[in-house]
Amino acid sequence: MSWIGAGIFIAVHGLACYAFPATASIISLAFLTSSALIASWATYRRARASGTPGWSLLAFAQLLWAGGMAANGLVYLALGYETGESIASMLLFILYGVPIIFATASPTREVSPVRLIDGLLALMLGLFFFAHTSVFATIAGASVEGAANLARMFDIENIFIALFALVRLMSCRDPGEREFFASLSIYAMLYMLTAAFINHTQEDTDFGGPVDLLIDLPFLFLALMASHWHQSQRSPTEVPLRLERVIQAVSPLMLPATLLAVSAGLIHIQPVWTMVGFAMATLVYGLRNILVHLSNLEERDRLERLSQIDALTGLPNRRSFDARLHEEWARACRNGGTLAVLMIDIDHFKLLNDGLGHQEGDDRLRDVAETLGRCARRASDMVARYGGEEFVAVLPGINAQQAMQLAEVMRSNVYALALPSPAPAARVTISVGVSWTDRPNEERYETLLSRADTALYEAKRGGRNAVVIAAMPARQTAVA
Repeated sequence: MSWIGAGIFIAVHGLACYAFPATASIISLAFLTSSALIASWATYRRARASGTPGWSLLAFAQLLWAGGMAANGLVYLALGYETGESIASMLLFILYGVPIIFATASPTREVSPVRLIDGLLALMLGLFFFAHTSVFATIAGASVEGAANLARMFDIENIFIALFALVRLMSCRDPGEREFFASLSIYAMLYMLTAAFINHTQEDTDFGGPVDLLIDLPFLFLALMASHWHQSQRSPTEVPLRLERVIQAVSPLMLPATLLAVSAGLIHIQPVWTMVGFAMATLVYGLRNILVHLSNLEERDRLERLSQIDALTGLPNRRSFDARLHEEWARACRNGGTLAVLMIDIDHFKLLNDGLGHQEGDDRLRDVAETLGRCARRASDMVARYGGEEFVAVLPGINAQQAMQLAEVMRSNVYALALPSPAPAARVTISVGVSWTDRPNEERYETLLSRADTALYEAKRGGRNAVVIAAMPARQTAVA
């Protein structure tokens, strides 16, 4: 769709109605249906190109509106100008707002069950709008007071759509979503003004007159925006953090609050619907809060797990190791158990990084980490990345000889990998420092770590690719 094409469409619409006055109503209904279908096709294509889900919902809304206008055309063909029975078209015009309200009031970041609840609330809102409008049938067939109430309900729906779109636009950072909500805001305001003018000043005018050309404008303008408006700025837009948080907190309330307001409007007409609306808005929103809370708990647990895992190697990180060592030390102190710590370092890792590059260095870290992790087979053992090229293991309930044997298994298994390295051994090797205690109540766990680090230093000073165990501190004796 181009500006010239839009101008031609409007001109042909007007000329066709002028040239064939006897069938102007049917001709105009066909053009109005076509304008919505054009908008639907343009927004659908934009949805496929941009990946922003709101465009698909907007395309579906245009289809519903086109269906409502097509239903009007069928009524004209079947009943002439008696339009009071066109309840089907009224339902489609009301439901037209449902996917748009859903797009504006349901954040895409929410999990699927929450989005489903939002969709149910949007559908219920549309049905309650219809319950209100069905009392007055159609504008043409209603009393003066009924027509005014009916027009007012359409005004309320259109105002809600425009307001919701503007609110989302104000808090949107993502360029694609911001472009969508900007387009929707412009379209919603144009449609709101056009519908208000038609419903309040032309309610007694049949289709086929010059005023119908105004109805084309919002749809053709939407098609133009969907086809041509692509922001050059693709970086996130700066939005005040406080404003963003306020709107994020308020957005979930928009659907149930609107449903409560519309339900309240039925209290003197359909009191049963009012009670149902109040109950459903409360219960469904409560269910939504439960689902959001469960999702937040799952996300918190996931982030907690990620915070304890080293992203490069997949092993527990230093934070996780520190917590585990503190836990095992406390247990050993209570039960009088034993505890060993291994400090492990990849030999000549700087030479490897400088000679082969950091990508190869990362690959070697992952290979060594995987091998070390396989060596610690007991559920109580933990191998973690301590930082840089250093790894560490905590081994509860183990004696000194077993700790040395496991350290030697780790050293030999890494050596057997034969990973190429510019180091003097021409392959990746590790050095291991071992510390062990059977008297946790007589020292601190920091001392155990320090002794393992000292043993690692001795292993490196002795030529690397070696395992060294730290000497046990002298047993404390009581002084008489």
